Amino acid sequence: MARMLVDIPIPPKWKRLWDTWDLRTFIVISLSLQTFLIFVAPFRKRTKSYWLVMPLWSAYLLADATANFAVGLISNSMGNPGEEAGKKSRDPVENTDLLAFWAPFLLVHLGGPDTITAFALEDNELWLRHLLSLLFQCVAAIYVFVQSLPDNRLWIPTTLMFATGIIKYAERTRSLYLASADRFKESMLTGPEAGPNYAKLMDEYVSKKKANLPTSIEMVDEPDQAAKSANKAKKGNLTELEVVQYGYMFYKKFRGLIVDTIFSRKERSLGRDFFLNRNAKDAFKVVEVELNFIYEVLFTKLPVVYGKYGAISRFFSLATVCSAIFLFVMKRKTHFSEVDVMITYALLFGALGLDLTALFMLLISDWTIITLRESPDDEPVNSFLNKIITKFLKLRTEGTFKATKSNVNSKKDDKKKEVDPPKPSKEDDKPQPLKEDDKAKGADPPPKLPRWYMLKRRWSETINTFNLINYCLHQRPEPWEKVFDKLGITGFLDGIFYVKPELFSTGLRDFIFLELKLKSELADDLETAKEISSARGDWVLRVEEGWGDLLKYVAGVDYDQSLILWHIATELLYNQELGADSRMITNERDIKSRNISKLVSDYMLYLLIMQSSMMSAVAGIAQIRFRDTCEEAKRFFLDMKNDEPSDHSGNGIREILDEAGGRGQYDRMHIQACKKIYDVATEVPPVAIKGDRSKSLLFDGCILAKKLVEKEKDSKSDKWTIISKVWVELLCYAATHCRANMQAAQVSRGGELVTIVWLLMSHFGLGEQFQINEGQSRAILQVGK
Repeated sequence: MARMLVDIPIPPKWKRLWDTWDLRTFIVISLSLQTFLIFVAPFRKRTKSYWLVMPLWSAYLLADATANFAVGLISNSMGNPGEEAGKKSRDPVENTDLLAFWAPFLLVHLGGPDTITAFALEDNELWLRHLLSLLFQCVAAIYVFVQSLPDNRLWIPTTLMFATGIIKYAERTRSLYLASADRFKESMLTGPEAGPNYAKLMDEYVSKKKANLPTSIEMVDEPDQAAKSANKAKKGNLTELEVVQYGYMFYKKFRGLIVDTIFSRKERSLGRDFFLNRNAKDAFKVVEVELNFIYEVLFTKLPVVYGKYGAISRFFSLATVCSAIFLFVMKRKTHFSEVDVMITYALLFGALGLDLTALFMLLISDWTIITLRESPDDEPVNSFLNKIITKFLKLRTEGTFKATKSNVNSKKDDKKKEVDPPKPSKEDDKPQPLKEDDKAKGADPPPKLPRWYMLKRRWSETINTFNLINYCLHQRPEPWEKVFDKLGITGFLDGIFYVKPELFSTGLRDFIFLELKLKSELADDLETAKEISSARGDWVLRVEEGWGDLLKYVAGVDYDQSLILWHIATELLYNQELGADSRMITNERDIKSRNISKLVSDYMLYLLIMQSSMMSAVAGIAQIRFRDTCEEAKRFFLDMKNDEPSDHSGNGIREILDEAGGRGQYDRMHIQACKKIYDVATEVPPVAIKGDRSKSLLFDGCILAKKLVEKEKDSKSDKWTIISKVWVELLCYAATHCRANMQAAQVSRGGELVTIVWLLMSHFGLGEQFQINEGQSRAILQVGK
């Protein structure tokens, strides 16, 4: 049966319009995408906003596709001057030279800006694909150039830009190769070590024995490096320069964490002794710098352009672009259309601007600082160059040369054992709404921060939170939910509407650091360190007197079950105290512990549910338990809405749910919902009624909340102190059990608190990545007299 071809009628006017402007349009789009990427890409390590990440992801994907398509259009437009087919109505005599000149610029664009080589960690594994693409696009560009000969009047600038394009594309391919998992792990390997000459030693041993000489082999311990590192550990506060220097030092020594490298006792002692002498502020700064180096190695060109080769390539690139501009300006352009000349100038000066921008970013980066002063022991702290670099770093990170109030009082704050009260939110440069307990205490609204604040921070300085009760109270209409589920965008929409960024406060920072520091001081040996790092709440409950009965809610259940249980209990108790009865809480420390518990609780549920791939090693059947718990919670709220009549006092669930449409009613609705759950009689365990049909933990969490209240009455410790310490242990357990490659992937997504805790624990000597042996020994042949 003959196949019938349908000719879709396209008006000739539209065809001519497309043939005239298709290549020009894609050339301009390609240049625009490169400009967007070089300026916007650095912000992805500083924010988690979908409104920045999504356009950046789109630009990253479109940049290569646009450049490749433009190269194809140019190749299709080239040919013998007498051939009209395939030239799309272009005059080859007038345009061939410019077409050949444009092709190398597309190679430069395919090389991409220095600020982004990979959007995700998986892109680094595709380095071989980029290598093949480099070869193919080079062949296409050479074909275009050859077709323009021998009458090409722009062959010299074309050759110069062609060399620059190859270098740029090769730099990107090499950056991807160096950041690939296998190559990165190979770079961690030290030189081969054969050890003592066993055969020679045994020959001497046997010969001495045959000579009837008293001979023995003794093992002599090497000098104790731990004691030496303890003596060398810097004391006191760090300058901005020292923060960068120590951050780079720990990056070099501990970058193997990304590929699950095992570290020696010497490296453990080095990190532990250094961080035990730090305060929370300096310790977190050092880790933030370390994470920035990891980000730049895995996702940018900086490791390739940094050093002697990078300096040569940057000089060559600038020289060739400037030469090409000069040569093109001097050429007569009578045979070129005005639009094409303007596009060519845009490409030339665009390339120059991108190179100058990349050079400027390199000069003000931490890599330049390390080039000038890699070791903190190179020169005295008060040397002239160190002072200049320190002032520059202070300007870059704080926007001022002057000491801020927090810096002036840093020594006093470091001596305090209490955690600081949370600072105002810095997310999106907008003041955050006051919480219910803040309003009760007459708190002032947070000040508005300058818009350039995002430029100075090294990560987002926020943690995403996700709340089970809030999720169940604000469900989308069921018909829409089914549509979104079919489209596979439910998780994406949940991340937008139910995940809320909160400030990573100094109070939470200091509390986490203090807990880790106290545990590190106890972990003198590796066995104790492993025991502490593997605790998920049970260490605190064993140490604190009178709380051992709650061990079954941490050690006696799966990790994901324990996390959901403590999340529900924390949420119920937190909202119980936000009502009228919250006035009885006057202890400031208890309020801080309560706020920390609430914040970490919501953050850990966010990791468990919304970052399930990151938590896969400990997640278990978390999704099933979460869905069953949500289903029971939604049914409970619906039953209360239908069964309980509302009263005029505003305490009825019906009234609360009906008023949920107003934003101002959210706090009261949420508090009352938690109160209704807490008031349910729980004398009989839920498992005795439901059996194994449902994995819901709603009322199991309610039972835990009531037991916490009972234990507080019988114990000397405040329940919020215990809850906050349990949550820090749950956070630490997740940090040490998440996959290392997933931890590294977070640095390009605004950073995660769990990743910072992961590095901090490693530097404190807590974890399972250290060798068990107690040092090294060497064999010596002893011959008696």
